[in-house]
Order: sequence, then C-alpha cells, then structure tokens
Amino acid sequence: MTTLPVFIPRSSRARRPLRGPKRWALMMGGALVVLLGVLIAPLPGPGGVPVIAVGLMMILKGSYWAKRQFIRAQYARPRWVYPFRRLMRKKPEIAPVFWQQALRAEKVVLKRPRRRLMRTRKGLRRYFRKFFR
Repeated sequence: MTTLPVFIPRSSRARRPLRGPKRWALMMGGALVVLLGVLIAPLPGPGGVPVIAVGLMMILKGSYWAKRQFIRAQYARPRWVYPFRRLMRKKPEIAPVFWQQALRAEKVVLKRPRRRLMRTRKGLRRYFRKFFR
C-alpha cells in the first residue's frame, strides 16, 4: 500500500516572491502617469483630468497608505468617491459614470432653465423609441 504525499502549504511570502516589486512598480507607474497628466493638463480639452485619475487609481492599487486614505475619503465624502469605486471594478461601467459626472457638472455650472443634457437625452429616447417598437 502506497501513501499519498502530504501537501504542506508554503508561506505566503514564498508563494508570491514578486509582490513587493509589483507594488512598487504600480506606484511608480502611477506616479509617472499622474505627472504626465499634470503636464498635458494645460492643453485644450479635458485630457489631463482622466489621465491623472488613471494614475491615482494605479497608485491606489499598489499602496496600502493610499488605500487607507481612500477609505477615509469614502466615509467623509461618499458621493465624491463613488464614481472612482465604480471605475475600479473588474467590469467598470465607464459610460454611465461619465454621464453621471456630466450631469453633476452641468448642475454645478448652469442654472435650472439652461440645463440641456437631461432634456436632450429624454428627447433622443422619445425619437428612437418609435424606431425600435
């Protein structure tokens, strides 16, 4: 009768020898992306802001300190942090997040009679509804 070998799990450090360098690479790459976003921010258009957000998300993935700060911000200002949480999911909802932020920005910048995004969306829905019935 033969005996089966006993499985002895290795320590987590032995299983993942590249964990530390991977975290540092994520943080350094994120810092470079943030720096790139700051450099292209003065150019016309919103090019710098999304690039900076991507860089900050890379830093957040690799830094324990940044994760703690993110959780604190989440408790302090949940409405500000929620879009970033939605974008960091495995399957991010990119279009709905950008639409929601456009509506919020329009609400901050324009007074009620001049807001057009919601009315435009409802008009387009009514227009296309007759084609898809």
